[in-house]
Amino acid sequence: MTFRLNKIHKAVNWNKEDDNFTQAFWEQNVKQFWLPEEISVSKDLKNWNELSERERTLYKRVLAGLTLLDTKQGNNGIPSMMSLTENFQRKAVLSFMGTMEEIHAKSYSSIFTTLLSNREIDELFDWIETEETLQRKAELILEQYENTKDEKSLYLSMVTSVFLESFLFYSGFFYPLFLAGQGKMVSSGEIISLILRDESLHGKYIGLLAQEKYNEFSDEVKKELDEKMYEIFNKLMENEMNYTKLIYAESGMENEVINFLKYNANRALENLGFDNYYEVEPINPIVLNGLSTETKTHDFFSTKGNGYQKGIYEELEDEDFIVD
Repeated sequence: MTFRLNKIHKAVNWNKEDDNFTQAFWEQNVKQFWLPEEISVSKDLKNWNELSERERTLYKRVLAGLTLLDTKQGNNGIPSMMSLTENFQRKAVLSFMGTMEEIHAKSYSSIFTTLLSNREIDELFDWIETEETLQRKAELILEQYENTKDEKSLYLSMVTSVFLESFLFYSGFFYPLFLAGQGKMVSSGEIISLILRDESLHGKYIGLLAQEKYNEFSDEVKKELDEKMYEIFNKLMENEMNYTKLIYAESGMENEVINFLKYNANRALENLGFDNYYEVEPINPIVLNGLSTETKTHDFFSTKGNGYQKGIYEELEDEDFIVD
Protein backbone atom coordinates (compact mmCIF):
# COMPACT_ATOMS: atom_id res chain seq x y z
CA MET A 1 0.00 0.00 0.00
CA THR A 2 1.30 3.47 -0.91
CA PHE A 3 0.79 6.39 1.49
CA ARG A 4 0.75 10.00 0.45
CA LEU A 5 2.58 12.09 3.05
CA ASN A 6 1.28 15.56 3.80
CA LYS A 7 4.58 16.63 5.36
CA ILE A 8 7.90 15.28 6.57
CA HIS A 9 7.79 14.16 10.21
CA LYS A 10 11.02 14.80 12.08
CA ALA A 11 12.46 13.31 15.28
CA VAL A 12 14.36 15.04 18.04
CA ASN A 13 18.13 14.75 17.53
CA TRP A 14 20.04 15.07 20.80
CA ASN A 15 23.35 14.40 19.04
CA LYS A 16 23.37 17.96 17.74
CA GLU A 17 23.02 21.04 19.93
CA ASP A 18 20.24 23.31 18.69
CA ASP A 19 21.48 26.22 20.82
CA ASN A 20 24.15 26.83 23.44
CA PHE A 21 22.00 26.33 26.54
CA THR A 22 19.06 23.92 26.15
CA GLN A 23 21.01 20.67 26.51
CA ALA A 24 22.73 22.05 29.61
CA PHE A 25 19.33 22.84 31.12
CA TRP A 26 18.10 19.34 30.24
CA GLU A 27 21.06 17.77 32.03
CA GLN A 28 20.61 19.94 35.10
CA ASN A 29 16.88 19.25 35.27
CA VAL A 30 17.51 15.51 35.13
CA LYS A 31 20.22 15.72 37.81
CA GLN A 32 17.75 17.50 40.08
CA PHE A 33 14.95 14.94 39.69
CA TRP A 34 13.39 13.90 43.00
CA LEU A 35 10.18 12.46 44.44
CA PRO A 36 8.41 13.50 47.65
CA GLU A 37 7.98 9.87 48.74
CA GLU A 38 11.74 9.72 49.25
CA ILE A 39 11.65 12.30 52.06
CA SER A 40 10.25 11.31 55.45
CA VAL A 41 7.87 14.11 56.48
CA SER A 42 6.85 12.09 59.57
CA LYS A 43 9.96 13.47 61.25
CA ASP A 44 8.10 16.79 61.45
CA LEU A 45 5.15 15.47 63.47
CA LYS A 46 6.67 16.43 66.83
CA ASN A 47 7.34 20.01 65.62
CA TRP A 48 3.89 20.17 64.07
CA ASN A 49 2.18 19.31 67.33
CA GLU A 50 4.24 21.97 69.12
CA LEU A 51 3.13 24.77 66.77
CA SER A 52 0.23 26.97 67.82
CA GLU A 53 -3.09 26.72 66.00
CA ARG A 54 -2.35 30.06 64.31
CA GLU A 55 1.04 28.80 63.11
CA ARG A 56 -0.44 25.56 61.79
CA THR A 57 -3.17 27.44 59.92
CA LEU A 58 -0.63 29.71 58.25
CA TYR A 59 1.58 26.77 57.30
CA LYS A 60 -1.33 24.83 55.80
CA ARG A 61 -2.57 27.79 53.81
CA VAL A 62 0.74 28.84 52.30
CA LEU A 63 1.23 25.27 51.06
CA ALA A 64 -2.35 25.15 49.77
CA GLY A 65 -1.76 28.32 47.74
CA LEU A 66 1.40 26.80 46.29
CA THR A 67 -0.56 23.67 45.36
CA LEU A 68 -2.97 25.71 43.26
CA LEU A 69 -0.16 27.57 41.46
CA ASP A 70 1.76 24.38 40.66
CA THR A 71 -1.45 22.79 39.37
CA LYS A 72 -2.04 25.67 36.96
CA GLN A 73 1.60 25.82 35.90
CA GLY A 74 1.72 22.09 35.13
CA ASN A 75 -1.67 21.87 33.45
CA ASN A 76 -1.90 25.23 31.69
CA GLY A 77 1.32 27.23 31.78
CA ILE A 78 3.87 24.79 30.42
CA PRO A 79 1.50 23.35 27.77
CA SER A 80 0.66 26.87 26.54
CA MET A 81 4.33 27.54 25.84
CA MET A 82 4.95 24.10 24.35
CA SER A 83 2.06 24.58 21.91
CA LEU A 84 3.91 27.28 19.96
CA THR A 85 7.46 26.01 20.52
CA GLU A 86 8.69 24.15 17.45
CA ASN A 87 12.16 23.11 18.63
CA PHE A 88 11.99 19.51 19.90
CA GLN A 89 14.79 19.81 22.44
CA ARG A 90 13.15 22.85 23.97
CA LYS A 91 9.82 21.07 24.02
CA ALA A 92 11.48 18.21 25.91
CA VAL A 93 12.94 20.52 28.54
CA LEU A 94 9.60 22.28 28.98
CA SER A 95 7.83 18.92 29.22
CA PHE A 96 10.22 17.77 31.94
CA MET A 97 9.63 21.04 33.80
CA GLY A 98 5.87 20.49 33.51
CA THR A 99 6.27 17.03 35.05
CA MET A 100 8.20 18.55 37.95
CA GLU A 101 5.39 21.06 38.52
CA GLU A 102 3.01 18.12 38.94
CA ILE A 103 5.48 16.50 41.35
CA HIS A 104 5.66 19.76 43.31
CA ALA A 105 1.86 19.83 43.62
CA LYS A 106 1.85 16.20 44.76
CA SER A 107 4.60 16.89 47.30
CA TYR A 108 2.33 19.31 49.18
CA SER A 109 -0.32 16.60 49.36
CA SER A 110 2.32 14.27 50.79
CA ILE A 111 2.89 16.80 53.57
CA PHE A 112 -0.86 17.22 54.13
CA THR A 113 -1.39 13.44 54.30
CA THR A 114 1.29 13.14 56.99
CA LEU A 115 0.29 16.10 59.14
CA LEU A 116 -3.49 16.51 58.69
CA SER A 117 -6.66 14.50 59.12
CA ASN A 118 -8.89 13.81 56.11
CA ARG A 119 -11.36 16.38 57.40
CA GLU A 120 -8.65 19.04 57.68
CA ILE A 121 -7.45 18.26 54.16
CA ASP A 122 -10.98 18.61 52.76
CA GLU A 123 -11.44 21.91 54.58
CA LEU A 124 -8.14 23.17 53.21
CA PHE A 125 -9.07 22.41 49.61
CA ASP A 126 -12.44 24.06 50.18
CA TRP A 127 -10.49 27.13 51.36
CA ILE A 128 -8.51 27.13 48.09
CA GLU A 129 -11.76 27.32 46.13
CA THR A 130 -13.28 30.10 48.22
CA GLU A 131 -10.34 32.41 48.99
CA GLU A 132 -10.87 35.36 46.63
CA THR A 133 -7.30 36.67 46.37
CA LEU A 134 -6.00 33.15 45.66
CA GLN A 135 -8.67 32.57 43.02
CA ARG A 136 -7.94 35.99 41.54
CA LYS A 137 -4.27 35.05 41.24
CA ALA A 138 -5.16 31.90 39.30
CA GLU A 139 -7.49 33.89 37.02
CA LEU A 140 -4.85 36.49 36.20
CA ILE A 141 -2.38 33.77 35.27
CA LEU A 142 -4.85 31.73 33.23
CA GLU A 143 -6.06 34.85 31.44
CA GLN A 144 -2.69 34.93 29.71
CA TYR A 145 -1.97 31.21 29.43
CA GLU A 146 -5.32 30.43 27.82
CA ASN A 147 -4.81 33.13 25.19
CA THR A 148 -1.46 31.93 23.84
CA LYS A 149 -2.15 32.04 20.12
CA ASP A 150 0.66 33.94 18.38
CA GLU A 151 4.26 35.02 18.91
CA LYS A 152 3.42 38.09 20.99
CA SER A 153 1.09 36.21 23.31
CA LEU A 154 3.65 33.40 23.54
CA TYR A 155 6.19 35.93 24.80
CA LEU A 156 3.71 37.26 27.36
CA SER A 157 2.94 33.73 28.53
CA MET A 158 6.66 33.19 29.04
CA VAL A 159 6.77 36.45 31.00
CA THR A 160 3.82 35.35 33.14
CA SER A 161 5.52 32.01 33.75
CA VAL A 162 8.71 33.74 34.93
CA PHE A 163 6.67 35.98 37.23
CA LEU A 164 4.91 32.93 38.66
CA GLU A 165 8.04 30.84 39.23
CA SER A 166 10.40 33.64 40.22
CA PHE A 167 8.25 35.68 42.62
CA LEU A 168 4.59 34.64 43.06
CA PHE A 169 5.61 31.37 44.68
CA TYR A 170 7.70 33.18 47.25
CA SER A 171 4.90 34.38 49.52
CA GLY A 172 4.33 30.66 50.08
CA PHE A 173 8.01 29.78 50.43
CA PHE A 174 8.71 32.44 53.08
CA TYR A 175 7.12 30.77 56.10
CA PRO A 176 8.44 27.20 55.57
CA LEU A 177 11.94 28.65 55.03
CA PHE A 178 11.53 30.79 58.16
CA LEU A 179 10.60 27.78 60.30
CA ALA A 180 13.15 25.39 58.80
CA GLY A 181 15.87 27.97 59.40
CA GLN A 182 15.05 27.72 63.11
CA GLY A 183 15.17 23.92 63.10
CA LYS A 184 11.37 23.50 62.86
CA MET A 185 9.53 21.44 60.20
CA VAL A 186 12.90 20.63 58.67
CA SER A 187 11.82 17.68 56.49
CA SER A 188 8.97 19.69 54.96
CA GLY A 189 11.44 22.54 54.57
CA GLU A 190 13.73 20.16 52.66
CA ILE A 191 10.92 19.60 50.16
CA ILE A 192 10.45 23.36 49.86
CA SER A 193 14.19 23.77 49.22
CA LEU A 194 14.08 21.18 46.44
CA ILE A 195 11.05 22.87 44.87
CA LEU A 196 12.71 26.26 45.17
CA ARG A 197 15.80 24.92 43.40
CA ASP A 198 13.62 23.61 40.55
CA GLU A 199 11.72 26.89 40.24
CA SER A 200 14.98 28.84 40.10
CA LEU A 201 16.07 26.70 37.15
CA HIS A 202 12.68 27.02 35.43
CA GLY A 203 12.67 30.79 35.79
CA LYS A 204 16.14 31.09 34.28
CA TYR A 205 15.40 28.80 31.31
CA ILE A 206 12.05 30.29 30.38
CA GLY A 207 13.55 33.74 30.95
CA LEU A 208 16.20 32.95 28.31
CA LEU A 209 13.53 31.78 25.87
CA ALA A 210 11.54 34.96 26.55
CA GLN A 211 14.57 37.19 25.95
CA GLU A 212 15.29 35.44 22.67
CA LYS A 213 11.67 35.85 21.58
CA TYR A 214 11.64 39.52 22.63
CA ASN A 215 14.68 40.29 20.48
CA GLU A 216 12.84 39.04 17.39
CA PHE A 217 10.36 41.93 17.56
CA SER A 218 10.63 45.44 16.17
CA ASP A 219 11.20 48.39 18.50
CA GLU A 220 7.57 49.38 18.10
CA VAL A 221 6.33 45.94 19.11
CA LYS A 222 8.83 45.80 21.98
CA LYS A 223 7.36 49.01 23.38
CA GLU A 224 3.87 47.52 23.17
CA LEU A 225 5.03 44.33 24.91
CA ASP A 226 6.82 46.31 27.63
CA GLU A 227 3.59 48.10 28.50
CA LYS A 228 1.66 44.84 28.58
CA MET A 229 4.37 43.10 30.63
CA TYR A 230 4.34 45.77 33.34
CA GLU A 231 0.54 45.75 33.34
CA ILE A 232 0.61 42.00 34.09
CA PHE A 233 3.40 42.52 36.62
CA ASN A 234 1.55 45.23 38.56
CA LYS A 235 -1.77 43.37 38.59
CA LEU A 236 -0.08 40.25 39.93
CA MET A 237 1.90 42.17 42.55
CA GLU A 238 -1.11 44.15 43.78
CA ASN A 239 -3.09 40.95 44.22
CA GLU A 240 -0.11 39.18 45.80
CA MET A 241 0.25 41.92 48.38
CA ASN A 242 -3.44 41.61 49.26
CA TYR A 243 -3.07 37.83 49.50
CA THR A 244 0.00 38.17 51.71
CA LYS A 245 -1.71 40.66 54.04
CA LEU A 246 -4.61 38.24 54.39
CA ILE A 247 -2.82 34.97 55.15
CA TYR A 248 0.00 36.50 57.21
CA ALA A 249 -2.37 38.88 59.05
CA GLU A 250 -1.86 37.42 62.54
CA SER A 251 1.84 36.62 62.16
CA GLY A 252 3.25 40.14 62.27
CA MET A 253 5.39 39.27 59.25
CA GLU A 254 3.32 40.84 56.46
CA ASN A 255 5.81 43.61 55.70
CA GLU A 256 8.75 41.21 55.72
CA VAL A 257 6.98 38.91 53.26
CA ILE A 258 6.05 41.79 50.95
CA ASN A 259 9.67 42.98 51.00
CA PHE A 260 10.68 39.40 50.15
CA LEU A 261 8.20 39.44 47.25
CA LYS A 262 9.71 42.65 45.92
CA TYR A 263 13.21 41.18 46.17
CA ASN A 264 12.15 38.17 44.10
CA ALA A 265 10.13 40.32 41.69
CA ASN A 266 13.41 42.09 40.88
CA ARG A 267 14.99 38.66 40.27
CA ALA A 268 12.12 37.78 37.91
CA LEU A 269 12.70 40.95 35.90
CA GLU A 270 16.41 40.16 35.76
CA ASN A 271 15.56 36.73 34.30
CA LEU A 272 13.70 38.59 31.57
CA GLY A 273 16.54 41.04 30.92
CA PHE A 274 15.00 44.07 32.66
CA ASP A 275 16.21 46.35 35.44
CA ASN A 276 15.11 46.13 39.07
CA TYR A 277 11.72 47.67 39.78
CA TYR A 278 11.78 47.97 43.57
CA GLU A 279 14.05 49.39 46.23
CA VAL A 280 14.31 46.55 48.73
CA GLU A 281 15.18 46.51 52.43
CA PRO A 282 17.45 43.76 53.83
CA ILE A 283 15.77 40.34 53.70
CA ASN A 284 15.23 38.34 56.89
CA PRO A 285 18.62 36.55 57.16
CA ILE A 286 17.01 33.23 58.15
CA VAL A 287 14.90 33.22 54.99
CA LEU A 288 17.67 34.60 52.79
CA ASN A 289 19.92 31.73 53.88
CA GLY A 290 17.13 29.32 52.94
CA LEU A 291 17.15 30.67 49.38
CA SER A 292 20.61 29.22 48.81
CA THR A 293 20.48 26.34 46.33
CA GLU A 294 23.86 25.07 47.49
CA THR A 295 23.99 21.80 49.43
CA LYS A 296 23.14 22.48 53.06
CA THR A 297 24.39 19.15 54.43
CA HIS A 298 26.97 16.87 52.91
CA ASP A 299 26.90 13.10 52.85
CA PHE A 300 28.57 10.67 50.49
CA PHE A 301 25.31 8.98 49.55
CA SER A 302 23.52 12.12 48.36
CA THR A 303 23.48 12.97 44.66
CA LYS A 304 20.70 15.53 44.67
CA GLY A 305 22.09 18.32 46.84
CA ASN A 306 20.29 20.26 49.59
CA GLY A 307 20.82 17.28 51.90
CA TYR A 308 18.51 15.12 49.79
CA GLN A 309 19.15 11.37 50.04
CA LYS A 310 17.55 9.09 47.49
CA GLY A 311 15.69 6.28 49.20
CA ILE A 312 12.69 5.85 51.48
CA TYR A 313 13.52 6.31 55.14
CA GLU A 314 11.20 5.53 58.02
CA GLU A 315 11.53 6.05 61.75
CA LEU A 316 12.59 2.92 63.66
CA GLU A 317 9.88 1.39 65.83
CA ASP A 318 10.17 -0.96 68.85
CA GLU A 319 8.98 -3.81 66.64
CA ASP A 320 12.06 -3.41 64.45
CA PHE A 321 14.21 -4.75 67.27
CA ILE A 322 12.19 -7.97 67.76
CA VAL A 323 14.06 -10.90 66.22
CA ASP A 324 12.36 -14.26 65.77
